[in-house]
Amino acid sequence: MTARDGDAVNPPKTDARRHHDPDVRGFASDNYAGAHPEVMAALALANGGHQIAYGEDDYTANLQQVIRGHFGATAEAFPVFNGTGANVVALQAVADRWGAVICAESAHINVDEGGAPERMAGLKLLTVPTPDGKLTPELIDRQAFGWDDEHRAMPQVVSLAQNTELGTLYTPDEIREICDHAHQLGMKVHLDGSRIANAAAALDVPMRTFTNAAGVDILSLGGTKNGALFGEAVVVINQDAVRHMKHLRKMSMQLASKMRFVSVQLEALLAKDLWLRNARHANEMAQRLAEGVRSVHGVEILYPVQANAVFARLPHDVSERLQKRYRFYFWDEAAGDVRWMCAFDTREEDVDGFLAALKEEMAR
Repeated sequence: MTARDGDAVNPPKTDARRHHDPDVRGFASDNYAGAHPEVMAALALANGGHQIAYGEDDYTANLQQVIRGHFGATAEAFPVFNGTGANVVALQAVADRWGAVICAESAHINVDEGGAPERMAGLKLLTVPTPDGKLTPELIDRQAFGWDDEHRAMPQVVSLAQNTELGTLYTPDEIREICDHAHQLGMKVHLDGSRIANAAAALDVPMRTFTNAAGVDILSLGGTKNGALFGEAVVVINQDAVRHMKHLRKMSMQLASKMRFVSVQLEALLAKDLWLRNARHANEMAQRLAEGVRSVHGVEILYPVQANAVFARLPHDVSERLQKRYRFYFWDEAAGDVRWMCAFDTREEDVDGFLAALKEEMAR
């Protein structure tokens, strides 16, 4: 029996060796998780034979139908390599060269993208302090002025994150109110949806409820944090709000030649319910973790646990000892604040083992 088109009868031999223990899991980031087995199977399915490069393939074409099922009949997906690339391309698409983006001070585009929106996209970020990572019309108005002032970057876009960088969620009504307010001021709305699946799972609503139905113009759609190997997408919802997306993606070095391998992963997540299953599980593990943490004297949970993140404050020396047993990051090291993230593959025994270790270190 022979094989063809890349479908092997027996798994091909390889000289690669495993360099990690697959049973070890931490709480540093949902990016630490591997790819979901169903995503890996989809990648193998897309392999073999030739497909047209640079997005002209059958998988990217089919992805458009899947995206429209989630985000409306006018939605169009532009697969990219990563989340920062998605945000940079999306923001460029809805702003002029002299434009500015209003965002929360804690927003990922401001604190965790190496200045890429400003350095690569050439856009000024106008930040607003928030108590919980969420913007409101009133907070937006602190920066929404000076459109005719040539000495000030022109506010043209409001960027929200769902979930926020602090793990909190906007309700659909809150996003609708922001979109209405921004549009009345002549601005467009971008949503950073790197964890949009976790938000939809927590709110128990379809993603369209707080995107196209709420008035969002353009979306950065996450995949990597929810079980993909790599790849995100810019989803254009309001076609009248954007210009030259194809050229912007290429110029921003986000055009994959073998795009089928990005598109098929997003299709595997979104065509049925894998995206929702993964997100619900991660959220449930965060709730299990938060419930256990609340019973530990001396540990304070800082923000509502609404998705798959738990932010806590505990003694600095305890965190340092605990980090030798489980990976996680300080959020504000001076204050003793830490962030614990759960992923689609976090197990109950992982959470319980971490809680036992936390209690032991707190008791020392």
